[in-house]
Amino acid sequence: MESLSVPRKLWEHPNPKSTLMYKFMNSINTSQNLQLDTFWELYQYSITHRAAFWDQAFQFLDLIYTGSYSQVVDESARIDAIPRWFNGVHLNFAENLLYSRVPGAPSSQRGKNGKEDSKIAVTEVREGATEVRDVTWAQLRAEAGQLAAAMKAHGVGKGDRVVVVASNSVDTLKVFLACTWLGGLFSSSSTDMGVKGVLQRALQVTPKFIFMDDFAIYNGKRVDLRLKMREIVGGMKDVKEFEGMVSMPRFQEPVDISSIPKTQTLSAFQDSSKSSPVPEFEQVAFHDPFFIAYSSGTLLHRGINAESVVLQYTTTGWIMYFSSVMNLLPGARVVLYDGSPFIPDLTTFVKLLGDQGVTVLGTSPRWMHELATNGINPREVTDLSKLQVVSSTGMVLSDQQFEWFYDAGFPKHVHLANISGGTDLAGCFAQDNPLTPVYVGGTQGPSLGTPLAVYDSLIEGGKGVPGAAVEHGTPGELIAPSAFPNMPVFFWNDPSGERYFSAYFEKYDNVWTHGDFVMIHPVTKNVLFLGRADGVLNPSGVRFGSAEIYSVIEAGFPMVADSICVGQRRPQDPDESLMLFLMMKKGDKFTERLVNDVKAAIRKELSARHVPKYVFETPDIPTTVNLKKVELPVKQIVSGKVIKPSGTLLNPESLDYYYQFAKVEELEQVKSKL
Repeated sequence: MESLSVPRKLWEHPNPKSTLMYKFMNSINTSQNLQLDTFWELYQYSITHRAAFWDQAFQFLDLIYTGSYSQVVDESARIDAIPRWFNGVHLNFAENLLYSRVPGAPSSQRGKNGKEDSKIAVTEVREGATEVRDVTWAQLRAEAGQLAAAMKAHGVGKGDRVVVVASNSVDTLKVFLACTWLGGLFSSSSTDMGVKGVLQRALQVTPKFIFMDDFAIYNGKRVDLRLKMREIVGGMKDVKEFEGMVSMPRFQEPVDISSIPKTQTLSAFQDSSKSSPVPEFEQVAFHDPFFIAYSSGTLLHRGINAESVVLQYTTTGWIMYFSSVMNLLPGARVVLYDGSPFIPDLTTFVKLLGDQGVTVLGTSPRWMHELATNGINPREVTDLSKLQVVSSTGMVLSDQQFEWFYDAGFPKHVHLANISGGTDLAGCFAQDNPLTPVYVGGTQGPSLGTPLAVYDSLIEGGKGVPGAAVEHGTPGELIAPSAFPNMPVFFWNDPSGERYFSAYFEKYDNVWTHGDFVMIHPVTKNVLFLGRADGVLNPSGVRFGSAEIYSVIEAGFPMVADSICVGQRRPQDPDESLMLFLMMKKGDKFTERLVNDVKAAIRKELSARHVPKYVFETPDIPTTVNLKKVELPVKQIVSGKVIKPSGTLLNPESLDYYYQFAKVEELEQVKSKL
């Protein structure tokens, strides 16, 4: 392990003792009579004294809550028992976002310390930065409260589900706040998702209402969503809980939706309850759910406060939307951006950072790749003196992008925060921190209070089979050996917990297996994410399961006997490309028309992001002896690796066919000459 070199140091905080994390560490030292001095010491304390650490964090956050707790968590409980945290505490998500004191600040009245009525809470920016809308804390509280009153008048209460299919806008945020104000459960999908994709989500959670934009904006186009509205309403016809759709105007004038069944405008929805008083915040237990996410700790780590201006580029269908909204908790101004960051050109979005005085930008390696390959260096485009942090997630950030960021792209004072976590935990296993340097490659280290270890990936595992930790410097499976507060409370429609268990706890006994292939650097303690340990698809940082592709094939193409969809990312590839292989039924032919029809169906039913870059025919698909389709070896092979087939494969010889696709460009050239 000693042979691993220390990578180039790119950044370190000029005054780490001024950071919120350092102040928090000092508060622990004082209360516990300790002498923690480094981030790694603080992290080790946070995972070996979990109850004490989270008790101190809870008090430091200064949340609004009722009740009390005698125990933070049962530290002896198995992680797969999903132990409860802060039992006895009741609180409300919307109330804390709208009114709570700024964490770390002295005790004071609600609404102060950065959340004054007249201060801007949210800035909405549309594609191209041609329209900008500021909303103060007072306006946000009042408008969210009015919508909460309307929802209550329409029967929404604790435990009811409300879904949005909408843009990253103030209106969407108000629906989120109003729903959780009443103790309801909020779920979001983006407008670029196809009808089938929206219904796959909505039918699971059986919402009382779906709030949907009447138009979408992307790539300079306005898209009328009324046909999609009608199809979604039709797809909900058998859901007894569903009372209707609410159409939200994306432009100044709402469009005519009178021909869409069970649909009313947002103004009509609110007009019917104009005289209703703003309801009290519904207090729910700490372990009660309020947000439903679909899968495939930022405050202390990033020092966000009332002076911060945060822009996270995201759609509402991604977990980073939730991350964006959570920045309201410490009183930051949140910039909501709707549309493409490349319209009308690559510099427009960059200029927005300077115009809005953004201090924290959340983006992806794909965006940075587009800038770098087109010679756009943001520090030459606009004044980025206020920018403090740029976070990157969704896919692996290459070493070359680390170098470009500091050598050409951004000012040297900016903290590049490479982060990685998951929808499943609505947070990070590994991320940035202000107390250690940024080196080329990987993340700076684990998240406070989130236990992390690396297990030997060659141990096949199974129910009740223990795993084994590897030394720092050895790649393996990312696992969490003990419980943490932001584990999902349960899976929807999984009363026995069987699906939850199989998703995370089946591979190794009594640990959470996350599905990432990682390594901890023995010197820097950086956590390097080397790829997925499973077949999750991840083009342009948008993660989804291959099952979504398979459902479209199975539903619309009876001539296809079976299919397999994998991501290809070779060392030279800046992004992951989707490859779909179709095995035809005997007597049916693979044709160019079939390829076009398959791509069109996937685009319509799911989204443009789901469309495979390549579609090929295959004579056979690898399966296990119990006929389970095996994606990972195919993914590794098309990504340029030579593998030894597992003994669990029924047809290991089938893998030989896929090696040719590691040089897919050569195959495409041959095909174009035919």
